[in-house]
Amino acid sequence: MFVEEGTASWYGVPFHGRRAADGEIFDMNSLVAAHRTLPFGSILRVTNLNNGRDVQVRVIDRGPFVGDRILDLARAAAVALDMIGTGTAPVRIELLSGSNPAVGDFTVQIGAFTDRGNAERLRDRLLPRYQPIFIQDYDAPTGHFYRVRVGRVPSPDAAQQLAAQLKESDGFQTFVMRLDQPADFGIK
Repeated sequence: MFVEEGTASWYGVPFHGRRAADGEIFDMNSLVAAHRTLPFGSILRVTNLNNGRDVQVRVIDRGPFVGDRILDLARAAAVALDMIGTGTAPVRIELLSGSNPAVGDFTVQIGAFTDRGNAERLRDRLLPRYQPIFIQDYDAPTGHFYRVRVGRVPSPDAAQQLAAQLKESDGFQTFVMRLDQPADFGIK
């Protein structure tokens, strides 16, 4: 059984009404969440470790992309966990149903740029040492970003090892990500 503990945050406006990573429209008033590696459609029980409240959510999006956070919850889920005011809370995530989280393709995100040229320069600098390197377009409420992702490996553990290597050798802040869709595998 997959269990993870860490910090959760929540998101709402300005993401409300925008397309989530799985293709559906994000509704901040629904019980959905963003996780970097769990398969889309996974059902999770999320427990606020500060107060014992729990809620079930469905993974539809990728994120969070902030430091040590492990989950972004839609506003409705954050209300259910009584974490709106604090913005974050320590949580336990339990996978209730969904595909095997250890099966799939994984990559490591090392940067996100508003200028495609910067993303391409980083890719070109790393290509002699790492392959493949993907640049993925992402329309965020705050602008258009080009995410730079390194590697395509068959397990979360292998991706964590790659992330540690990239952090140690090059000083990158890294995020392990699941590659979900064909567009994730190629450069746009």
